[in-house]
Order: sequence, then structure tokens, then C-alpha cells
Amino acid sequence: MTTLAPWTEQWQHFRTGLREEFWGDLAQHTRQSWEDFLGRLSIEARDRALGVREYERSPERTDARNGFYERDFVTRLGTVRVRVARTRQRAFLPTGLRRLERRAVEVLVLIREAFLRGLSTRAVGRVVALLTEEPVSAQTVSRLTRDLDQAVAQFHQARLTDDWRYVFLDGVSLRVRRPGGRKRVQLLVAYGVRGDGSRQLLAFTRSTGESQVAWEGFLHELYRRGLEGRQLQLIVTDGCPGLAAALQTVYPRVAHQRCWVHKLRNLLSSARRRDHAAMKADAQRIYQATSRREAAGYAQAFARRWREAYPQLVTRLLLDLPELLAFFQCPQPLWRRLRTTNVIERCFVEVRRRTRPMVCFVNVQSVERIIYSIFNRFNLEWTQRTLHPFTQAA
Repeated sequence: MTTLAPWTEQWQHFRTGLREEFWGDLAQHTRQSWEDFLGRLSIEARDRALGVREYERSPERTDARNGFYERDFVTRLGTVRVRVARTRQRAFLPTGLRRLERRAVEVLVLIREAFLRGLSTRAVGRVVALLTEEPVSAQTVSRLTRDLDQAVAQFHQARLTDDWRYVFLDGVSLRVRRPGGRKRVQLLVAYGVRGDGSRQLLAFTRSTGESQVAWEGFLHELYRRGLEGRQLQLIVTDGCPGLAAALQTVYPRVAHQRCWVHKLRNLLSSARRRDHAAMKADAQRIYQATSRREAAGYAQAFARRWREAYPQLVTRLLLDLPELLAFFQCPQPLWRRLRTTNVIERCFVEVRRRTRPMVCFVNVQSVERIIYSIFNRFNLEWTQRTLHPFTQAA
């Protein structure tokens, strides 16, 4: 049985070059056809307005031809140079081209989506140039994404329903370029889950830190927009003292759960490395207990074992114990989800992944645009996807 010899490297290069030459010529001819077509449309529009064709005369005519000017229009096929006919009084853009528009709608969408996917403004310009052969400056990318500001404002003012059962609160830090140098901007974020498992990123706001005043302002805004907490069973936080104090002011009747991941991290940071494994195992027995009473017993055992070596650590744990065990009042299938802030931390992982290529935001408005786009995309994806454990417990 004979077999065909594999193509040589020269033949593969020949095929690649032929394909590139073919598609390159096709794109060039297509652009030329569009340039000719749009130029004819402009001439026809001018002749209709004058009422006469070229070299014709009419005593009723009030205007005269005044040559052409060229205008570049960026499309998916590259830059199309259009000859625009004009008279002494006006110019006649071809049908489909709006005044002052230099880029096709598809190109504008590409620029915005590339920016929202996490590319820096300079990287967006380079990517778009590969397709359109037209370089786009970082300033142009920033200007074209400003149309998101209205959507951001609507998101901040949208009315919230009061049917949320569980709310997770946390903050994420991003770097912003300010006149005095690079500074950190804190984003305070609220994530809500209904009893049927549907979820949504409810709100975010900029802040200089996670003080009680900052969190109170954020929580008051949630309350004003409709989240009064009549059906709230639990609010889960990372244990920030300012946030805990603010909750007592705005939502004093809602149970507060502190994140066990953050608490465990704090415990181990105060202990000697040789005690980490044993201390972690003892702490895990507390939140993995089958009931609140059993968890309290494990907490007392933890205190007896470690009080002599770490008295302050044990005292802090026992003081925080009511908020660390608040999740036991909820249905048992939800305990694993409600004892940490992992659900909102996963969103922050995506925020950091998409913003990492940007290194540093130019201004706070760009922060809001990119964060809104990320959160809005999450919310759209979640309309058809519920949290399964919450659905089962409903």
C-alpha cells in the first residue's frame, strides 16, 4: 500500500504565501469597490440637490459644484478613503456615513469590548490596528469608552428589590494614577443571593478605605435604594472592624457572619510556624461541626489547648465566636457557602485578572467603567444560572 509523502516545508510556505496574497488582494479590491461605490453615492446626492448633472445648466440653480475632499473611514476591511462631493454651501456624505463619524459601528464595538476585556488602552490600539490597519491612540480609546458613564450612573441609581436573603460584603483594592502619584482606591462591593439561588452583584462604590464611615455610607445607600433587609437572614463579611460597626448602625437586626477563611488566616499569622498544622486542625473542627452546640464545645477545647501559649489569640477567638457561628442558624446545605466570603472573592479574582494588564488606571472614571462592565457581565450570565445549594434548600 502506497502512502502519500508529506508536504515539504517549501510547499507549506508556498500555500501560506498564496493564501495570504489571495486574501490580501481580495481585501484590497473590496476596499477599492467600496471607495468607488461610496464616491458615486456622494456625487449622485450632490447632483440631486443641484437638480442638474455635470456640465448641465439651469437658471433655477442656486448653488454650484465645488470639487471634492477625501475622508478616511475605518472598517473591518481596513481604512476606506472616500471622495466626498461638495458644493459651495455644503458637503454630501454618502448614505450610511454620519457627520463626524470616522469608524464603523463594528470597529467601535471592537474597541470597547477589547478595553472591557482587560486590555490596556495602548494594547487596544495595537490589536485594532491588526484588523483595520488604522492605529488607534490610547486617548481615542479612552474617549470612545466614555459612553459607558451613563450606564454606570444608571447602575448606581437602580432600584433594589427587598427579597434578598443573604448578602456578602467585601472590598477590593485597585491602583489609580492621581496628580500626587499612584494611590490605592478601595471598592466596596455588595453581592446578594435570594432564597431560590438567584444572585446578583448589587452595588459598588469607591472609597479611600474600609472605615466605619465609608461602610455606613455604602450601606445607607443600599437601604435608600430599596434593600431594607426585611427578608435578610445573614450578612457575611471578612471581619473588617469598620464594617462590623457599620452593620450595627444600618442593619442591627440581621445576623452577622464573619468569614472563617479570614479568621483562620489571622489565627495562624499570630502563631509560631511549628504550631500552624495543629492549630489549623483544631480551628477547622469548630466550623466543620454538625451543630452549633458541638462547635461551641470544640471552641472551648481549642481555648484549653492554646490559652497558655497564645492568651490574646484565644481571647479574640472567644469574643468573635457568636459571629463566627452565626451560619448554623441557616439550613444545613448552605453552611459551607455561608461561613466564608468565597463567593464574592471569586468575583474579585476576575476583577484582578482583567485589570492586571492595565497596571494602573488613569482616573477614577475608568475604574468605574471597567468594574461596571465586569459586574454587568456577571449579572447577565447569572440570570440563567443559580447557586445549586441555595436552590436545593429553598
